[in-house]
Amino acid sequence: MKLDLETDTLKAILGKIRSIAWGASEILRSYYYGSNQEHLKVNNDKDGPVTTADLAANQYILNELQSIFGDDQCAYLSEETHSGSVAFPQAWVWIIDPLDGTKDFIQKTGEFAVHIALAYQGRPVLAVVAVPASLKLYCAVLGQGAYLEDQQGTTYPLKVSSGQTLSNLSLVVSRNHRDERFQKLIDALPLKSRHYVGSVGCKIAAIVEQEADVYVSLSGKSAPKDWDFAAPELILTEAGGQFTYLDGSPVRYNRGDVSQWGVLLASNGHSHLELLETSREILQQIG
Repeated sequence: MKLDLETDTLKAILGKIRSIAWGASEILRSYYYGSNQEHLKVNNDKDGPVTTADLAANQYILNELQSIFGDDQCAYLSEETHSGSVAFPQAWVWIIDPLDGTKDFIQKTGEFAVHIALAYQGRPVLAVVAVPASLKLYCAVLGQGAYLEDQQGTTYPLKVSSGQTLSNLSLVVSRNHRDERFQKLIDALPLKSRHYVGSVGCKIAAIVEQEADVYVSLSGKSAPKDWDFAAPELILTEAGGQFTYLDGSPVRYNRGDVSQWGVLLASNGHSHLELLETSREILQQIG
């Protein structure tokens, strides 16, 4: 199948990717709810745990994508197979996280997701985030809005909240990845409440379903990767939100170094500039 930026083409591709994401979701559910936990072996590497479920979902997604798109016109940037620090030369890159939120998967919180995004020249143009535990799928095509799909195939348009005053906004942040500096930052943000959630996909799902308004990432000894952000970003921005670096510039993908260092801030968009400025001031104070 040929890749191009025509809306009809991207919509047709999205139909295939939604099916793949549901398939990957079922694979993860079979491990998550399965009675034979011996099959859920966990290996630890420098970036965190990897389970047999990660690997099974990853292989399925890659096999499905490559059978449709081949290897000539696009590259595949996946958490479980990526190595090296050289950007892919192709303009089109599939960015895949077969299991975002592995610690939550292991801990049985239900807050894990499948991320599949298609990027063109470093920016996402199509995205799917599936949340297996809740049987929900979030999807978006650039310029066409964001939608929630249930298991019956019914879709619902997504729209971020209308909140504008910082003191009335709710923050969603990582449960597992917070060092002292990050904790000081989120404690100092003048927001109404804080919720701690696993997968980035689940955090952005909370914002597009108006259960939260703001998400902040601050790297420490390690940093989130391209596959953590690419799919959730497009779903948020197509629902009316914003997702940027601390200086307000757009997030770039397939740069060679897959680590997203520094501060990234996602919000419902209405007070995004104020949130960026406030975060910069706090970070200057805490050093």
